[in-house]
Amino acid sequence: MRFAKGHGTGNDFVVLPDFDGELDLTPELARALCDRHFGIGADGVLRVVRSDAVAGDADGQAAEWFMDYYNADGSLAEMCGNGIRVFVRYLIEEGLAAGPAVAVATRAGLRTVRAEADGQFTVDMGPVAVLGEGAAEAGGQLLVGLAISVGNPHLACVVDQPVEAVDLSCPRVLGSAGLADGVNVEVVRVVGEREITMRVHERGSGLTLSCGTGAVAAAVAAAWSAGERPGEWLARPWAVQVPGGRLAVALGATASLLSGPAEIVARGRIEDGWLARQRDPAEVGSG
Repeated sequence: MRFAKGHGTGNDFVVLPDFDGELDLTPELARALCDRHFGIGADGVLRVVRSDAVAGDADGQAAEWFMDYYNADGSLAEMCGNGIRVFVRYLIEEGLAAGPAVAVATRAGLRTVRAEADGQFTVDMGPVAVLGEGAAEAGGQLLVGLAISVGNPHLACVVDQPVEAVDLSCPRVLGSAGLADGVNVEVVRVVGEREITMRVHERGSGLTLSCGTGAVAAAVAAAWSAGERPGEWLARPWAVQVPGGRLAVALGATASLLSGPAEIVARGRIEDGWLARQRDPAEVGSG
């Protein structure tokens, strides 16, 4: 099995080319690949598969490629803003898409990614929905924020302290509108004119260095706290500083744009013996 390793502002992924949908990518295999000690190590797995090879998931989306995304714990995710930039960079570098604009089917719907002249990648993240207020407990601290959908669920909480001071190792959501299927939790601090810092606990992956959809949710929460409402959002982007780097988010009534880097850092081949042991635990210790 071939693979690549990539990241977007430190949010890292194992990229698996499986163009015709022949790979049996189970939750167990995804977890093993993402294991940082016994596998390759990543926050998630991006399976590169043609849309017509994926029954149901890509129906009605006018895109050749489908981003089949798994979190580090093996669960499926609807969308990943950092991952889709890495996904498109891989397509372009492998000659699988021409660019500069590439349409990608996802579980959250069709997304278009543009390779910019400066090397950055911009994703049309689609519309953002504010679902209501919510709260979480993190390290004994009560966090109050907004429940937000960016194709996947978020609870973005604006705080008046350094985001590093909040213990996000195991946040517990206390109640949020529309977030019954688990949630990504962000803490956000406004540090300048349309500039914020953010940390995130991702559903299915834990603490990560970055989250693209979370950056969009964080910008929405910051705009909301400044009194801006959908339809009043300004085209001027928000700068979002995450532990792994810097992203830009421009909010709009019908679409939000996320811009940032995407890197492919390695390509390789997974050993057949290791792969066989993940598929058949009885093989562990053999050989």
